[in-house]
Amino acid sequence: MGKYSSWDFKKRDHDAKVNMNGDASVQVDKRRGRICEHADICKGYLDDQFNQIEELQDEVSPNFVEEVVALFFKDSSRLLANIERVLEKYPRDFSRLDSLMYQLIGSVSSIGALRMKNECTSFRDHCSDGNLEGCKRSFQKVKREYTTLKQKLEKYFQWLRQAGPVEQATNSRK
Repeated sequence: MGKYSSWDFKKRDHDAKVNMNGDASVQVDKRRGRICEHADICKGYLDDQFNQIEELQDEVSPNFVEEVVALFFKDSSRLLANIERVLEKYPRDFSRLDSLMYQLIGSVSSIGALRMKNECTSFRDHCSDGNLEGCKRSFQKVKREYTTLKQKLEKYFQWLRQAGPVEQATNSRK
């Protein structure tokens, strides 16, 4: 089967072009049900690693991406709390701060959270320079990026659920 320019959903009587934030038209990819790579909602926040995770999702594991992201948020939340504790109790322990941020970068990279990764890298640069104020400023940015990413991914999964299972899509040209 070739690619189609639009899909009708049995579950919903509307075109597969989903309006996100009132301005971002998105087409659902029949084979993978992907929205995020085409949506302005995630532009600049996620890199190709996220698309690769989406590629691993199939009928056997229909919630794979959501489960991976949930694990990411659980792990990164713990790491952020640990970094915050070290900044409060041992603010000049740059080695410990760098080690914790290195772990966070690993988690962030595993889902392709590009902007968050960039802020984590900036934090590590401040650690290398022994710049406590830079670490504190950068850590606030990391937390903001975390919150923004969480909101964007929650919206992404909400739209996927609203779009319904991929099996419910039918060719509108019939």
